[in-house]
Amino acid sequence: MSYVFPRHTKASYPIAAGGEGPYLFDGAGKRYIDASGGAAVSCLGHGHPAVIQAIKDQIDRIAYAHSGFFTTEASESLAEYLIRRAPKGMARVYFVSGGSEANETALKLARQFHLENGQPERSHFIARLQSYHGNTLGALSVGGNAARRAPYQPLLSPASHIDACYAYRHQAHDESEEAYGRRVADALETEIQRVGPQKVAAFIAEPVVGATLGAVPAVAGYFKRIREICDKYGVLLILDEVMCGMGRTGSLFACEQDGIAPDILTCAKGLGGGYQPIGAMLCSGRIYDAIAGGSGAFEHGFTYIGHATACAAALAVQHTIEGEGLLENVQRQGAALREALEVRFGNHHHIGDIRGRGLFVGLELVADRASKEPFAPALKVNARIKQRAMEEGMVCYPAGGTVDGKRGDHVLLAPAFIVQQAHLDEIVDKLGRTVDSVLAEVGA
Repeated sequence: MSYVFPRHTKASYPIAAGGEGPYLFDGAGKRYIDASGGAAVSCLGHGHPAVIQAIKDQIDRIAYAHSGFFTTEASESLAEYLIRRAPKGMARVYFVSGGSEANETALKLARQFHLENGQPERSHFIARLQSYHGNTLGALSVGGNAARRAPYQPLLSPASHIDACYAYRHQAHDESEEAYGRRVADALETEIQRVGPQKVAAFIAEPVVGATLGAVPAVAGYFKRIREICDKYGVLLILDEVMCGMGRTGSLFACEQDGIAPDILTCAKGLGGGYQPIGAMLCSGRIYDAIAGGSGAFEHGFTYIGHATACAAALAVQHTIEGEGLLENVQRQGAALREALEVRFGNHHHIGDIRGRGLFVGLELVADRASKEPFAPALKVNARIKQRAMEEGMVCYPAGGTVDGKRGDHVLLAPAFIVQQAHLDEIVDKLGRTVDSVLAEVGA
């Protein structure tokens, strides 16, 4: 008899009893290779001794002190570490407990920035279809995934959405990558003009779209054009790197590879690697100075912001990534993973696309490769893959609604930064058996 409220009341979950490196063990002793880091969280794998020791040491000093009364050495050190490596212009860090809180914080800060600058009419946010920015009501309001929004639609704040930069589905056959990027970016300018430039507070986007699209990066030049448009109309650019940031794509911040800097940036999952709940919102000096030189107080807060133990854990995670050269391993093993997936699935009748950056890779499943027609949602292909993968001894991250929030299936892979070739071989082998078994089951 369980008293836990589970994610799905019809599901039965094994107990996670232990973990070591890229593996998890359940209560019966079965071993699973963690091919997705949960939800792209466990970037160092499980049981890293340096992080565990840092947590113990911090608890011996002070586990928690409320940020309304104190700052801590752990939060100050982590903030300095991030800012010294952040995109140009980033100046301050606001620590929270996860990605939804980070994006909620970003939205509220963008709003207050415009209030401080005497532009109270700027309250409208623009985001992209098929985006996911979190489950709090503000973050869900800007999220563009139809299925996640539907139950709570009456509670959501107004926001508008443009198409994602999703070349596999939206780039025309006779359209160059550059032309496609320009076309889909220019949709932002059209939407700003439709809403009224004086009303738009910010545009929020994921540099590499994670949970809802399956590791879809923007084409070259797209985000530079987005930056130009935001600057032209005084609209803040918020980049959501909750899933794709902190080294996941091969650079500490994902937007480094797009050659731009945002006004506000959010990160979470790989920041603390799952060892403690933590997220962060980074903002530019211009935004911080508007608050500091105006009202002085950011009208926002959570009980656990700047949690000392969480910050100490995250700092140890980041020192480990840097000290062990793991960003280089992400780049190297990411290329190896893509190559292995191409060998196994490149000519597969029901794998339409293999995409991603670094160790952040997605496979899109289709009923017909030529037409890109998705499987019928009633077949629950993604749910079947998740279950069958667990039976095979692998944790991966399948999801549905890839095409439009209702139709489409993909599998997201985001293994730990420590993986080596043997781990990749195991992942591809188990995924191959899983996919083939499920497709045979649904008659594909």
